[in-house]
Amino acid sequence: MVNLELYRVFYTVAKCGSLTKAAQELFISQPAVSQAIKSMENQLGVSLFNRTHKGMDLSAGGGKLIFKQVEEALKLLDDAESKLTEVKTTATGSIRIGATDSIFSHILSEKLAEYNEKYPAVKLELISSTSPYTLSQLKEGKCDIAFLNLPAEDDEIRFYGTVTHLSDTFVAGVKYSDLKDKTIPLKDLQQYPVLMIEENTVARRALSAYCETVGVQLNPDVEVANWDFMKKLVIKGMGIGCIPREYCKAEFESGELFEVICEPSLPVRGIGIALAKNVSLSFAVKEFLAMFETD
Repeated sequence: MVNLELYRVFYTVAKCGSLTKAAQELFISQPAVSQAIKSMENQLGVSLFNRTHKGMDLSAGGGKLIFKQVEEALKLLDDAESKLTEVKTTATGSIRIGATDSIFSHILSEKLAEYNEKYPAVKLELISSTSPYTLSQLKEGKCDIAFLNLPAEDDEIRFYGTVTHLSDTFVAGVKYSDLKDKTIPLKDLQQYPVLMIEENTVARRALSAYCETVGVQLNPDVEVANWDFMKKLVIKGMGIGCIPREYCKAEFESGELFEVICEPSLPVRGIGIALAKNVSLSFAVKEFLAMFETD
């Protein structure tokens, strides 16, 4: 059987298209690369490359026939080595994390910075979208950890736990300061311009479902795609917005926004961690999840 290192040399030459570039990438001399290719060709009994003035091209009857399988085999071996490396105390590799812009900004930003400081070798790939899309990415294997607005029931995933809770509430700016410190019936909000998050979100469906149970129908005058933009519009006086209280702390403190107290109040929701079923967790992912176990 051909030595594994010869296959690595073959793959590098094929990828670089040049003996010189391959030698630089492998940190060996060009004659050593050339000798390795000749040795492999002798052992296999075929010519793997066509030598041209432009460089090294895979031969139709040799190199092209095995390149894909060699590439896949080397990747499997590299993955196996990475798993063994991850058993050690230093996390490596990458983590693909899916969440909404608001969850990243208000809930995960400090954790991400803390994790990056502890494990700088781990690449954090942040996939920002709505919870339904994030869920689909998780199920398709394009995401390792999903932070979802709850409720989100799906038999194809496993829930790891709840990160925090969100208290949806109505907020307004100075234009509606006459409502400050008053309690108004939820149904009376329809007398004012109302801003809501767009329909294809968990938060909007939860709000609509709750309003229906208490016999209230709120039809938004303005729909927006994210909470931060909604806050800006509410501050400008475009209406009363429905936003999680936890996302408005800075604006409450500055006085730009105040809470419109309604009766009945809206129920509390949660932010949960979801993982794909039947997928083993890397050391890097386990370490990231561990940051939420102490909270």
